[in-house]
Amino acid sequence: MGLSNYPMNLNTTTSEEHRKSRNLGLNLVEKLTADVRLGRLLAGEKLPSEAEIMKHFGVSRTVVREALSKLQAAQLVETRHGIGTFVLPQNSAPSFQISPHQLGTLHEVIALLEFRIGIETEASALASQRRNAENLEEMQEAMDAFANAIEAGRDAVQADFRFHQEIARATHNKHFQDLMHSLGTGAIPRGRLQSTLPADAQRLIYLRRVHQEHESIFNAILAQDPEAARAAMRTHLSNSRDRLRKSAPLAN
Repeated sequence: MGLSNYPMNLNTTTSEEHRKSRNLGLNLVEKLTADVRLGRLLAGEKLPSEAEIMKHFGVSRTVVREALSKLQAAQLVETRHGIGTFVLPQNSAPSFQISPHQLGTLHEVIALLEFRIGIETEASALASQRRNAENLEEMQEAMDAFANAIEAGRDAVQADFRFHQEIARATHNKHFQDLMHSLGTGAIPRGRLQSTLPADAQRLIYLRRVHQEHESIFNAILAQDPEAARAAMRTHLSNSRDRLRKSAPLAN
């Protein structure tokens, strides 16, 4: 990809950190999407590395990874671990997708969590058996980002999704990875909240509990204990489902 065709440094407009990050990611997605749609990036072509994109556009690694995740969810690119990210043929349509409009009610969000319980419970078990050092590092970074965000009162949805996405990657099974890409951050129930809302005491307690559940999943995967990983993920997603049932404000 010819990065010289793009303007340097997308970081230009807003003073609010979370909104700035979101805008930078959207700008990057729009530019890369246009190149794929218009044929400036051809099927099979390898994108530059994360470091190269970061340097050229003046954005963070988080912004780059979020942008690539959105492109993957749109079936525009695919990431082959250890090799790179490649443009997909434009006639490749996703075989499974849950659109935002399908998550408009509390009932629909709970239904998605029930679906995720079935899928991610087994993904966690496989991840515990197949994870490598890079997977573990990515999970730890996602948990750290989650913890830092909630203590600072910032939106933690992207870090939350990143943790679950990395578990899917750690299965080293393309189908689990593709499914999580197709779900995107809409898989996280809190993603339906306005990120600008301040974090009150009750919400902070809730998010800290989520973080503890993530740690339990991570520790089981680290220990290469499939049964413990299954149990920890099932507990986490079941708790999320039950919390939604009991607390409508978290789902609105």
